[in-house]
Amino acid sequence: MHNAVAQRAANLTKTLLLFVGFSVLLIAVGYVLANVYGSNAILFAAVGITLVMTGVSYFFSDKIALRASGAKPVSQSEAPELYAMVQRLSSAAQIPMPRLYVTEERQINAFATGRNPKHAAVAVTRGMVEKLTSAEVEAVLAHEISHITNRDILVSSVAVVLAGAVATGAQFLGNSMLFGGGDDDNRSPASMILSVFLIILAPIGATIMQLAISRRREALADVSGSMLTGKPLDLASALQKIGSDATPMLRANDATAHLWISNPFRGKQALGFLHKLFMTHPPLEERVAALEQIARG
Repeated sequence: MHNAVAQRAANLTKTLLLFVGFSVLLIAVGYVLANVYGSNAILFAAVGITLVMTGVSYFFSDKIALRASGAKPVSQSEAPELYAMVQRLSSAAQIPMPRLYVTEERQINAFATGRNPKHAAVAVTRGMVEKLTSAEVEAVLAHEISHITNRDILVSSVAVVLAGAVATGAQFLGNSMLFGGGDDDNRSPASMILSVFLIILAPIGATIMQLAISRRREALADVSGSMLTGKPLDLASALQKIGSDATPMLRANDATAHLWISNPFRGKQALGFLHKLFMTHPPLEERVAALEQIARG
């Protein structure tokens, strides 16, 4: 009980820090644009957008993540075996059954999202259902259920909306600097320097925040998921198949990458420098080794 309360408090703290960090970045971008264009209305608009984004990210981040991934809800009659697994695992974890979604991506992958166990969802790819054995599918589902029981789905879901907002703001700022706009006389050297700084800092800051959220939580979900099924080698086997699956994910994007059980950009031939530098998942080899260690006792 104490551990559950401590985990919830830690994730609430992370969520608050995430809100504050992204709000500062968004307002900073608005401040720079207000100076560039000589209009305080832009700064007020940035503050307003920040408040709206905070509400949207809390209440609707799961729906945004599911839509961004192309996931569709499935009923018990449409996927009886998958539905039964989620129902059984959520019952064992003593949480309400999350909503079940399937995306038609052929890559082996899955994610959980939502703001709490009462408002949670699990999404799997069609490739996962087709390429893994039933035991491996159940192991992956247990991993995702563990994200819900570990109470880390809120902070990761919120990051989807806020990371996307910061990336969009930084791109707009970059375009305004590259292609002109505003009165050149109103652009002080300090404003220009800060503009370039924010163009570079905003996406890096967003990725670093995702990195801080993701690396530790994936390892924890591996452990707690294997405890839920009692079969760590099934998850290890699933992760090995995931690692050897080079099928590209058509709808992979940086805003939702941290949600998936494994990096969705695998199979892509060309990745940007920053994407390679700030990977949001621990190496699969390390995760498999840890699970094999659990199996050995």
